[in-house]
Amino acid sequence: MTTLRWGAARCGIVVDVPRATRRDSRPLRAGLPARRRDPRPLPFGIPPRGWLLSGWSLLPLRAFLALVFLYAGLQKLANPAFLSTTAAGGIHSQMVGYIRTSPIHLLLGHLLRFSTPIGVAMAIGELAVGLGMALGLWTRIAALGGMAISFSLFLTVSFHSAPWYTGADLLYFFAFMPFVVAGAGGVLSLDARIARRAALDARVDDPVMVVLPFAEAQQSCGSYDSGRCKAIPNRLCAPAGCPFLEGIRMSLPAGRAPDEVDRRAVVIGGVTAAVAAGAGIVLAGAVAGAGRAIGGVKVTGQTQGSFPTTTTTPAGGSTTTAPSSLGTALGPASSLPVGQSASFTVPSNGDPGIVIQPTSGKFVAYDAVCPHAGCTVGWYQANNVIACPCHGSEFDPNTGAVIVGPAAVGLQPVTVTEGPNGVLYVK
Repeated sequence: MTTLRWGAARCGIVVDVPRATRRDSRPLRAGLPARRRDPRPLPFGIPPRGWLLSGWSLLPLRAFLALVFLYAGLQKLANPAFLSTTAAGGIHSQMVGYIRTSPIHLLLGHLLRFSTPIGVAMAIGELAVGLGMALGLWTRIAALGGMAISFSLFLTVSFHSAPWYTGADLLYFFAFMPFVVAGAGGVLSLDARIARRAALDARVDDPVMVVLPFAEAQQSCGSYDSGRCKAIPNRLCAPAGCPFLEGIRMSLPAGRAPDEVDRRAVVIGGVTAAVAAGAGIVLAGAVAGAGRAIGGVKVTGQTQGSFPTTTTTPAGGSTTTAPSSLGTALGPASSLPVGQSASFTVPSNGDPGIVIQPTSGKFVAYDAVCPHAGCTVGWYQANNVIACPCHGSEFDPNTGAVIVGPAAVGLQPVTVTEGPNGVLYVK
């Protein structure tokens, strides 16, 4: 009977293991039948007990994160209003709202003039994270990028979410952590293919990981004796620090210096990442172009004008100071068509405000800061609601009351009056 020779790395011990079938070479354990049914192959090429490996167990979460970030990035690129400095749901308007509630409001104030480049960078970043997670390419770096984006959104958007656990950004931050530790886990990923290709080119062992009970590792190694490791003196035989499990080419955390296989993997991975980045840029450009060609996502809450805060120019052409009894003048009521909205600054606190003429002759105004997370709400005429573009809260345009959460309270109303001179006033 021929034998295979097994070498334990760093142990200096070679053990002869009979080359025979598993059924013939292993002693039967008590209670096991003499002949066992052949195991069925699992779907998608999952190895036996593969659900115990992080790559397979985290695959649904990885697919979800990839889908969310791809959708978020493409949605922003396809919607011209997102990059607008005047749209109620645009990045500029959102940042104005975040300044009021964010703990980094001072930084946001300085970055406000760069809102459009920040919006572009956010969309491209989300697209890159989504592609990295979907392809399993440079997965740890993609996960770090996802954590950075999620944490920045937590500090700006959902820091004051009420209750705090309704803010999803912090959950996304922690959801990316396992992928920083384990990457794609060698499952359905380009990282795994690149590692195998680099190992094949360097003529080293296949790096694919499988689940092996430690008792079988002890039998294969041959250095197990009464709970002790015979290869290394004064060492308990345990999975931690086991040279047999590390193999001939041990892991980097175990102390191995980077070698030719690592360098080859970096080169191949870099080329693959460059190709994926080029494809992503083409996709982003196509989506952005299509969005602008068809007008993007229709933002019915987009403001049709913006009123000043202290004076206005009526139809007669002269500047009129608002009577103190009526409040602060916004502008001519005739400049706000029926079914449209306009933005202004709330005199009492400096917040962004929204004034609407839902029906002819009826004007309503509210503090436009969403009480959930501080985003700036907009008027959606088609649905007859005031809605938050960030988390989907909806408010009754007649009363400001909450229709759909997660906002727990309604919008703060602002008194608006049409004066005898046809000018709108707020106080």
